[in-house]
Amino acid sequence: MRGTQRAIAPDALTRPRSLESIPQRVRAFVNDAAHKSPSRFAVIVFTSIIFLWTALLMLPISSATGEVTPFHQALFTAVSTICVTGLAVVDMAQHWSPFGTVLIFIGFNVGAVGVLTLASMMGAIVTRRLGLRQKLMAASDSNPLRTHAGAVSESQAVRLGDIGGVLATVAISLVVIETSIALLIVPRLLLEDIPWYTAVWEGFYYAASAFTNTGFTPNAGGLAPFTHDIWMLNAIAIAVFAGSLGFPVIFALFRWVRTRQRLPVHAKLTLLTTSILLVVGAIAIYLLESANPATIGAQEPWMRPFTSLFMSSMARSGGFSTIDLGQANPATMLALDMLMFVGGGSASTAGGIKVTTIAILFLAAIAEARGVNDMQAFGRRIPTDVLRLSVSIALWGATIVAASSILLMHFTGAPLTFALFDSISAFATCGLSSGLTQNLPPEGSYILAVTMWLGRVGTVTMAAALASSEHKQLFRLPEERIIVG
Repeated sequence: MRGTQRAIAPDALTRPRSLESIPQRVRAFVNDAAHKSPSRFAVIVFTSIIFLWTALLMLPISSATGEVTPFHQALFTAVSTICVTGLAVVDMAQHWSPFGTVLIFIGFNVGAVGVLTLASMMGAIVTRRLGLRQKLMAASDSNPLRTHAGAVSESQAVRLGDIGGVLATVAISLVVIETSIALLIVPRLLLEDIPWYTAVWEGFYYAASAFTNTGFTPNAGGLAPFTHDIWMLNAIAIAVFAGSLGFPVIFALFRWVRTRQRLPVHAKLTLLTTSILLVVGAIAIYLLESANPATIGAQEPWMRPFTSLFMSSMARSGGFSTIDLGQANPATMLALDMLMFVGGGSASTAGGIKVTTIAILFLAAIAEARGVNDMQAFGRRIPTDVLRLSVSIALWGATIVAASSILLMHFTGAPLTFALFDSISAFATCGLSSGLTQNLPPEGSYILAVTMWLGRVGTVTMAAALASSEHKQLFRLPEERIIVG
């Protein structure tokens, strides 16, 4: 009887849920939600943070006047902050109090780590461990094919076993890079006779805003006092470039420096495509705007190439601007539209459809032109499911931008050039504006807020959802070719 009693006595596993503590229930809920749908869990976490920041920004203590900020303005600012966009419907330097400014500073650092990475971190914090589910979510932020139903090659940007190192790299990169850039900016601000404590605060704000590719400025004049300052603009451009590469590429470069381990194809393709777009964009801006006295045409001849290169890097998702884009030629704005739509690297602080997505589409076109079946890059074959995912992401982005542009034109009466520019900037979380965003009605604020949310959350979670929903089919239908082109 005693043996039987000992077998029945341990009832920890059958303890009623009413006897569980609240932390235990929260951990169980998080584990269950993350296990059933990592992408959905990531969206819930990210969106919850946005609404939390909205509520905090609506508090009287958050505004400089001590008044409650209207909901549509607080929501837009919260979305722009957490989605590291940089668009604003209020004067960011004068509307917010020191408390509100600190909230925004914290917000774009939180949003910079990425949707799925942030969700994996939150899940790990709540459940007190970095389990397989959290690792899969973090890995899916750098490669949604991790949730693929079939086998996935380990020759990727980040191996599953490296996820702990990547999460550490995310945190260390934010601190080290932002601090390094701040150390370059603070002395320059001190030369402007700014009090040392203000210079330190603005230096770190500029550094964080640049590395996270947000584009907010802490001072009322923004970059206007530094339009011809090579040192200041170079520091910002370096931070934007580093942030747009993506944490998997930073991790791969760090690993290469330390162990000389071969760079994965993802890192090579990201670096190559980013460099090409940067140079091509600078050349296009220079050729199109050199004769425009309202932009770079009035600058000294030696400054025009630098400004063109700076604006090309900012169009990749940086959001800072030293020229009035509302006065730019329509052809220049269209070129910037294309750069913004592409954006930066995967799992980076930049937005857009990502440089590897556009690279895959070009590789597919090259393979088709050559009459070969396989896409190839750096001596490696790229599977066709990556192409299907790239096409889906590109179409998803184009659909969002088209719908947003149409709605903006309807509610604001803005011309297509301005509506398209600000819609792409919102979707790509870039932050550049034609001047339309600052004068938006509440309806326009909601439209661009949703566009920013879809741009930051939609592409990566949709990619993960598409990859995870793929299932094997045991039969094939009869083939019939259709006419295309």
